[in-house]
Amino acid sequence: MTQLINSWAFWAFLAALFAALTAIFAKVGVENINADYATFLRTLVVILSLGIILYFTGQFQPLDQLSGKSLLFLILSGLATGASWLCYFRALKLGNASQVAPVDKLSVVLVALIGVFLLGEHLSGPAWTGVGLIAAGSLLVALG
Repeated sequence: MTQLINSWAFWAFLAALFAALTAIFAKVGVENINADYATFLRTLVVILSLGIILYFTGQFQPLDQLSGKSLLFLILSGLATGASWLCYFRALKLGNASQVAPVDKLSVVLVALIGVFLLGEHLSGPAWTGVGLIAAGSLLVALG
């Protein structure tokens, strides 16, 4: 069990599961509300939930213990997350969850490309094939 809990694949699968639930719950929740306000309410829930987890697990860290680089990139990540959520909720308000979610998952393709070209990561031939299939699959589901 410890090996499973320490596995990146376990946590990545849970992230995918919760992302799927996010799309379904958000689609129903945004039905009769402004998409930006829905994003705001969702964000409050995330902040409250994480605050409770950090409090009860004793994981708070003073900000002055973070490097400037870490802080800068966490701020940029937060801004990107906020922008992503705003766009995602707007898309869910306007479209079907079964179309919006696959297009959103094109982020997987973008992460692979950015990882290779900006972070110097390497993908094998089969991995590139997988990236291409994710792109094609996302588009086929969204547009089909």
